[in-house]
Amino acid sequence: MNKAEKFWDKKASQFDQRDRNFELTHSLAVENTKKYLHVGDIVLDYGCATGTVAFEISNHVKEVHGIDISSKMIVAAKRKAVERKIENSYFAQATLFDERFKKESFDVILALNILLHLEDTPKVMQRINELLKPGGLIISVTACLGEKKNFSGKLLFFGVFSLVKMRILPNIRFFKISELEDSITNGNFKIVETKSLHHGPMNHFIAAKKR
Repeated sequence: MNKAEKFWDKKASQFDQRDRNFELTHSLAVENTKKYLHVGDIVLDYGCATGTVAFEISNHVKEVHGIDISSKMIVAAKRKAVERKIENSYFAQATLFDERFKKESFDVILALNILLHLEDTPKVMQRINELLKPGGLIISVTACLGEKKNFSGKLLFFGVFSLVKMRILPNIRFFKISELEDSITNGNFKIVETKSLHHGPMNHFIAAKKR
């Protein structure tokens, strides 16, 4: 078990307890995501955590497949699916590179609050492109911690940076919005919408189509 997996396992039991700012960003992210979904879509929720987003979009698509590196997150997601009687959402402890996922398997891949934790962004974007059907979409929301636009933003930047350096938090990349957008377009995607959802920190929504 690696450091990131241990970290998220510890967070699983309290993951659904969110503060007001997180709830606002989450609601806006889901609202914007739903605009791009169709009833026949097969969706991969990459970094699904306890399945919250998967459940909120399940009525809008054919299937949702949620994956996460944390076994405890997946246990929680499966339990919630049974409790809510949601039959088209499936969860597995897996990485994006799991061989069970075949090329051009998905219409949409969600990458919500996951891109900033990647150690090899180009490799992941290439894999996302590979797994999407022609014209498929990646939808992401990312906290751009490199955008220190105000005093509170600067405090957050240095606070998070210190925790990463002390190895209390897993790997975090301090994206600027331009860097985030470049990382997606360089993965052979065309951006169709960008939107800032919240400014403390800067949470950036991107929908991009496979070229």
